[in-house]
Amino acid sequence: MELKVGIKGNTKVTVTKEMLASQIGSGMIDVFSTPYMVALMESAAQKSVAECVGEGNVTVGTKLEISHLAATPLGMDAWAESELVEVDGRRLVFKVAAFDECGMIGEGMHERFIVGAEKFVAKCQAKLEKKN
Repeated sequence: MELKVGIKGNTKVTVTKEMLASQIGSGMIDVFSTPYMVALMESAAQKSVAECVGEGNVTVGTKLEISHLAATPLGMDAWAESELVEVDGRRLVFKVAAFDECGMIGEGMHERFIVGAEKFVAKCQAKLEKKN
């Protein structure tokens, strides 16, 4: 598949106890947490272009501007949809939205960069050597 504007993606989960704001420390109420909603959005975007970025490459999230609009209870299905709206060299920009069975729960923009997986991991691991 060719990397081009218009590529769409989606991913779906059923909200579990581990995904609740009260369980991960992002809030005190038993509702689908913003960090998990963000992860769902990133997952939809990442998966949508995974086959388009070239062998040995991956995308990494670098920027996210979202609004969490509505709460989702334990046990309800939630999903995210993404659409690639800009390709600027290695920089990819996605429009993202999240939904539950009652409607939209979040929306925003998400930026990812195409990187060489091996080089990226090596650079990250080098931090450990620097630290010691």
